[in-house]
Amino acid sequence: MSAYGSLLKTPGVGRVIAAQLTARFPFGMLSLAYLLHVEHIFHSYGAAGLVLATTSIGQALAGPLTSRWMGSWGMRPVLVLTSIVAFTTMGVIAFFVMPLWAYVVIGFVGGLAVPPVQPAVRTIYPKMVTSKQLTPLFSLDASAQELIWVAGPVITTFVATQIGTVEAIVVAMVFLLVGGAWFIASPELGRVRIPRSKRAFGVVMKRPAVVVATLTGLLLIGACAAVEASVTSVFGEGSPNAGIVLAVFAVGSLVGGLALGHRPISKNTLWLRMTIVFVGLVLAVGNPTFWWLCIALVIAGAGIAPALAVMFGSVSATVKFSDTAEAYGWMGTGQLIGAAGGSAVAGFLIDSNGPSGGLMVGAVMAAAGVVLPLAMRSWLPDLRGRDVSPIPDTEPVTIPS
Repeated sequence: MSAYGSLLKTPGVGRVIAAQLTARFPFGMLSLAYLLHVEHIFHSYGAAGLVLATTSIGQALAGPLTSRWMGSWGMRPVLVLTSIVAFTTMGVIAFFVMPLWAYVVIGFVGGLAVPPVQPAVRTIYPKMVTSKQLTPLFSLDASAQELIWVAGPVITTFVATQIGTVEAIVVAMVFLLVGGAWFIASPELGRVRIPRSKRAFGVVMKRPAVVVATLTGLLLIGACAAVEASVTSVFGEGSPNAGIVLAVFAVGSLVGGLALGHRPISKNTLWLRMTIVFVGLVLAVGNPTFWWLCIALVIAGAGIAPALAVMFGSVSATVKFSDTAEAYGWMGTGQLIGAAGGSAVAGFLIDSNGPSGGLMVGAVMAAAGVVLPLAMRSWLPDLRGRDVSPIPDTEPVTIPS
């Protein structure tokens, strides 16, 4: 904890972490709010999963592009534009009754416009702390973001069940407005400028570590999306238990991230941490009751933030600074494709086989998330004793004769 304490004493670190968490908070609420809202309208988890899937696909398509735009246009203009469009689409879904195809289209546009806060802040971090502090900072950030998944589902479930699903989306809109403005106003966004990349769009995906991190993130977040849909279906609309179980899932991740965040990262660390997630999800499949799900998902959660920290550190240490935002954008794309696939497949299996079918989807994706980094461990860097800061961009310097 002393390592984290010294980080938070670094000027601006605590404030930036808080601001970006608030700006991202609505997207910890929105998937569950959309799931409950659309299911309430159409009485189908398959329909709700379809809307979530297309929203995630929209964000997946836009993530690398909007992240790269920040190097061309600056972080603030891109964040302002995307925040306005995202806020508008949330309002349309909340206040207008439409056919399913319209919810799909609006959700897709909203996904395209999700502000690239995560790539922005992960690009800023290496300029705020020393190289030795960067790995603990990635772990602290990955752990702290679990506060979104602790409070988000609880607030969403409480508001949706006790007041209404429209109001649950409105609360997310308020967080987007307040958090987005706070993060965009942060002085660090003016002090740090992402250099314009000299490489073609997508070339960063030739980096082996970026490929492994992107694909493993796809499987991890896909498993989490399947769990979210399954847990919601276990308890239905009228119970707060779904939010409580998902909060326990996130608490496990928070604790795991803080406990393992200071440990050195080797080529084997990622698959070992994904194994924790797999074991917990296998336990959850057989007995989807409240207390058993709490036990199983706190185990599974303990591997999530530690695994994400490995992915962030591996990417940071292997790409140039001008490519970091785009690399994190591709990671986000992978995660969102996973969320789309996980929620959609789980939604249809829940309709046909009940909650255990959805949980099985999560367990299978987590198993693949163990095998992939194990088979490709040679593509991952050994970060023990290494500087995990991005590779500096270099240019020819003219020397006066």
